Amino acid sequence: MKLLRVGAVAGAAALVLTGVPAVAGAGPASCDTRVNNTSKKLLECVTVDGVRGHQAAFQAIADANGGTRQAGTPGYAQSAEYVASTLEAAGYEVTLDPFEFTFVPPAVLDQLTPVLASYETGAFTGSGSGDVTGQVIPVDLALGTTAWPADPATSTSGCEASDFAGLDFSGPADIALVQRGACFFSVKAVNAQAAGAEAVVIVNQGNSPDREGLIVANASALPDGSPSNIGIPVVGGSFANGIALAEPGATAQVTVEPAEIRTDVNVLAELPGKRSDTVVMAGAHLDSVPAGPGVQDNGSGSAAILEAAVQMAKVRPTNTVRFAWWGAEELGLVGSTEYVNELSQEELDRIALYLNFDMIGSPNYVFFIYDGDDSDGVGAGPGPEGSAQIEALFERFYDQVGEPYTGTDFSGRSDYGPFIAQGIPSGGLFTGAEGIKTIEEAAVWGG
Repeated sequence: MKLLRVGAVAGAAALVLTGVPAVAGAGPASCDTRVNNTSKKLLECVTVDGVRGHQAAFQAIADANGGTRQAGTPGYAQSAEYVASTLEAAGYEVTLDPFEFTFVPPAVLDQLTPVLASYETGAFTGSGSGDVTGQVIPVDLALGTTAWPADPATSTSGCEASDFAGLDFSGPADIALVQRGACFFSVKAVNAQAAGAEAVVIVNQGNSPDREGLIVANASALPDGSPSNIGIPVVGGSFANGIALAEPGATAQVTVEPAEIRTDVNVLAELPGKRSDTVVMAGAHLDSVPAGPGVQDNGSGSAAILEAAVQMAKVRPTNTVRFAWWGAEELGLVGSTEYVNELSQEELDRIALYLNFDMIGSPNYVFFIYDGDDSDGVGAGPGPEGSAQIEALFERFYDQVGEPYTGTDFSGRSDYGPFIAQGIPSGGLFTGAEGIKTIEEAAVWGG
């Protein structure tokens, strides 16, 4: 039955295919008035300029709100309002779907002396809360004289209570500086707390290129699985931060505010079709990570489906088309999971397929298609019955426009995850995240 339903909505799926190379420049003047009821017409009107205009709006919102559009912040609220008002102006009836989630305010790591600097940081899972300003006390560090390939690989900083022996943590506000290596992060933090530290900074190890940058990880459990019960703030730093903070006379401020329950919204808009019993969904997450504006992750997908929705506003499709902009994806697919979990079985059965667009515009791209049939053997899969046909639809389009493509892991790590968990056929596009290109990929796509 699912196979038949996917076949019936293939035309509508092609209409919301937004991650493919868009037409450069502005579309024809007729885009303002005509009905884009074929994929050819739609692709003439969904332009790079149109998509980039929405991305510019997201950037401006972030700039006005501390550089972020993270769920639970004014930057996200204004992003949701921008999407909703743009859709309403195009003629859509917009639904704001509220959900609750745990909001963790951004952590702070500022060095005050002998240099003044603010460092990128984050709270470790299991961290306590607090605002501590005081002296930084290095604990059995192995920093070497330079960064890698110096040899701090043998760091066991903070792994033993004896590492803290002879160090004076009797002051009113002392910050233990420990280094990654050899034992659980939770062990380092618990030992620091037991020694009398009021805060802990755990910096990366520096013994290899992949252990140079910021480290923020899980310190919630001890090696035996019991909770660490850390009562003081624990934040991360880079290897370079560790070198700076280890200087004699260093003082710093560490802040981790308590987590709280906040409410945010998914934004949904529907294009009624001739058939109300069959719904094609296209979605993208709207929130950014705390540390940036999220213009690629995922302003690219959000902007693309927004422009597609605007250009489709006058269409009366065969099947109902529903667009979704999800909140709190970066916190664990919270918005999309809450949405799917709230649907009745009847409502779930109406959704013939879900298309996901997460990070679809990169300057160092690969044209990835979610490997719904696991034919590429790149990881998880295959997806629910019908996912293979969605993958094939995207492949046919790339073939038509002469663009090479390859499969990517159908892992469920983006907002299609809750849909495939319900057996709903899914697919989507992706241009890459933090991975390094293979030699073969660079040969095909450059970069």
